Amino acid sequence: MSNLDTAWITGIRMGVCRVRRRAGQLPVVLAVDTGPKALDLAARAGALPDACRKAGLRGVTVPDGSNPVVLAGAVESACAGGIPDVVAVTGCGVAAVADGPETARLRLKACLEGVAIEPKGTRPLSAGRLAGQVVLVTGGAQGFGKGIAESLIREGAAVVVADLNEAIGVQTADELNRMAGGAVARFVRMDVTSLASLETGVAETVRVFGGLDILVANAGVLKAGSIEELDERAFDLVTAVNYKAYFLCVRAAVPVMKLQRALCPGIWMDVVQINSKSGLEGSNKNFAYAGSKFGGIGLTQSFALELVEYGIKVNSICPGNYYEGPLWSDPEKGLFVQYLRTGKVPGAKTIDDVKAFYMGKVPMRRGCSPLDVTRAILYLHEQEYETGQALPVTGGQVMMN
Repeated sequence: MSNLDTAWITGIRMGVCRVRRRAGQLPVVLAVDTGPKALDLAARAGALPDACRKAGLRGVTVPDGSNPVVLAGAVESACAGGIPDVVAVTGCGVAAVADGPETARLRLKACLEGVAIEPKGTRPLSAGRLAGQVVLVTGGAQGFGKGIAESLIREGAAVVVADLNEAIGVQTADELNRMAGGAVARFVRMDVTSLASLETGVAETVRVFGGLDILVANAGVLKAGSIEELDERAFDLVTAVNYKAYFLCVRAAVPVMKLQRALCPGIWMDVVQINSKSGLEGSNKNFAYAGSKFGGIGLTQSFALELVEYGIKVNSICPGNYYEGPLWSDPEKGLFVQYLRTGKVPGAKTIDDVKAFYMGKVPMRRGCSPLDVTRAILYLHEQEYETGQALPVTGGQVMMN
């Protein structure tokens, strides 16, 4: 997907968002088509009005998509008679506009086929605290990431599940769509250690849903061991995924977010890094992980200072341990097994001994859940006067000082 594609799609969405923002309304999500049929509807005189009339939709055609600033202004002007259901841009394609991704998809299909299409089955989720918001969650196929994606969708978000594991990622996106009763999630394969992969993934996010409002940098790995046990290769892997990849994710997302702010002044977007309580205090025989998380908070504070003028808030969430997730409970590679093998818990002879030891450290006597983390994400998103922070969600195990 080219930069021009990203620009014209963003121009449409931000033109509509200007109008909705003045009315105190939530953003919109797009469904986009750039195929031959869409290009024909955008180019042929009378084609779009005829298709929209048959579909029971309101459509407008904008002639120039080369300049996103001009395009956003033209779309804003076209909204004077009401927000259009469909916007066609000559030479670019067609985009359907709606509060939620499933409604946008249905409107786009109706326009392209020239037939009114009624939603069937479960009503898709398009209301909630994140209605109209597009969220990209790295490491979203399983564990914390999957749980976060599910909770965000329940709040009305359109979610891109970004992960290296394609088989599990596709399965997760399918599960989320079945839960929501519509196409509210999309899997996009991304390697967080590759800037090119991330840039392609962000462009695909814009193509699928129209923009990017919240980046949740969740992907991470953990390799535990003492100084003598942990080899250089494992140390480099932890550093690359937990520290450098956070920078690469932000690097890939920022151009789209900056363009959105330029086209719709006053909007706020979010970068949320899922850090760890190990980013707030050292961790015995877990120095590679803790060091990478300490570094991540340094990046968060520095990114926050640089990006605030572009309407991008940057914060970290420092969760406690998610004992039910694969990071801890995987029978072969989970932390309970790793910590038992490395002797990190004195006197522990079984996995249950290790688990009891860690549970006993938490005043609330339970682990952190994806819902706990999602509530923190919602707070940071809705709080427009908070950036550069590291927010503990630890059940009282680690307190701010």
